[in-house]
Amino acid sequence: MKPESIKSDLRAALVVFLVALPLCLGIALASGASAFSGIVAGVVGGIVVGALSGSRLSVSGPAAGLTIVVLDAIQSMGSFEAFLTALVLSGVLQIVFGIARAGVLASYFPTSVVKGMLAAIGLILIFKQIPHALGYDFDYSGAVNLPEKDGHNTFSDIGYALLDPEPLALAASILGLSAMILWDSRKEALFKLVPGALIAVLLGVSLQELAILFAPQYALETVHLVNLPTGLLTGEASNLFVSPDWSAFQKPELYQVAFTLALIASIESLLSVEAIDKLDPKHEITPGNRELIAQGSGNLISGLLGGIPITAVIVRSSANLLAGAQSKMATILHGLFIVVAVAFLPVVINLIPLASLAAILLVVGFKLTRPAIILEQLRKTPNQYIPFLVTLVAIVFSNLLTGLAIGLAVGFVFILRSNLKKSITVEQDGSNYTIRLHDNVSFINKSLVRSHLAKVKPGSRVIFDGTAAVLIDDDIIDTIDSFRETAGLRNIEVEIKTGANSIHPYFKSGAIE
Repeated sequence: MKPESIKSDLRAALVVFLVALPLCLGIALASGASAFSGIVAGVVGGIVVGALSGSRLSVSGPAAGLTIVVLDAIQSMGSFEAFLTALVLSGVLQIVFGIARAGVLASYFPTSVVKGMLAAIGLILIFKQIPHALGYDFDYSGAVNLPEKDGHNTFSDIGYALLDPEPLALAASILGLSAMILWDSRKEALFKLVPGALIAVLLGVSLQELAILFAPQYALETVHLVNLPTGLLTGEASNLFVSPDWSAFQKPELYQVAFTLALIASIESLLSVEAIDKLDPKHEITPGNRELIAQGSGNLISGLLGGIPITAVIVRSSANLLAGAQSKMATILHGLFIVVAVAFLPVVINLIPLASLAAILLVVGFKLTRPAIILEQLRKTPNQYIPFLVTLVAIVFSNLLTGLAIGLAVGFVFILRSNLKKSITVEQDGSNYTIRLHDNVSFINKSLVRSHLAKVKPGSRVIFDGTAAVLIDDDIIDTIDSFRETAGLRNIEVEIKTGANSIHPYFKSGAIE
């Protein structure tokens, strides 16, 4: 490994660590689990999945998109320990998916939908972090859904935060943003060696400590600071780790929960690595099957150690990429940093204002959804920009999984529509029509063929040319035959163009008498 790569990976790992820490805690609490279970998942996602994955940039850990699924699963299983058993089984299923080569699914995600997802995540980061930047910390840091448990939503939280901002939180976020913008604009070696995110955090901690000394009325309360569990430091580790309840295998609902977790976690991971691959300046492609095995191994180990589910995650992966990571070592190191922080530095980490971390995420969010990115998509054809916009809006106003499902449905409709048009073309010269069948013409083209034939006027001549087609569904052949049988009644002449090199037997020379 080159020295330059080591420096870049260290910087990136530190940035991802600062981003990941509050997300691990917040997502775990929102999932109905302990904060420590989120730490376990973050460490396993960084070290285990990071080592096994074929992606050099992707980061894995607790996923906000699974919070509702996990919350419901814990309730249906009756205990967190029983849920862990289901998680272990889901990890095994993901490994089986990878061995069965299910990773190929990543190739079928439309690019416009993936880009819409990235832009939506960027907007959500901005909207969700504005309240934290203003000191309104009643929603957990990893939230991604528009509606919230307390009856509020993303936009109402912004309104409440603007009405009553915390002065020191606002100062910490402004200073943090300014520091990171300055750091990004400078080219000197010092600025490349020390990440701007670290400066943002140090400024926030300094402000808090100065306020405690000289203006305690402005100092931030605990709710506005990182809140790491300190059990490992005080020797209470045995109370933090939880083991699976193996008797849960007797519960029928365990298998449904395990399969649901495996399926959703696999899809979210494949989408995330697909998205990061598209942002990767080196254009490396992550092996999908290997990724499923890596994610499955991570969930199996996380379940055994008392952690919550793991997926590849966009926010931490994007922060990793934007911080200049060069190899998977950055992902692994961020996991090690979490271990060190929890084991030896929880008191120090708990001095960090959430507003300083919000500033880091605001920068990541802006880079994911820069106006230039959106404008680039809007300049493309409707087949590209409509699925992009639908995905973006659907995710922002619902949640990641629902929005993706809507975006994928719309994307596939446009792909289908485009392929339908490309499979069949019609050329008209006066009363002469040539209907050409290209490549693969399936049964879903039948309505299109019929609509073209319905426009043929009496007294015309129609030529069917399928010499370039590879596959033609029997429904299409039946439609052509039906038209030939009734064409004489409308004084329409029909010709089937054949050729010796035609692949389909219907259009081979001598096939039609």
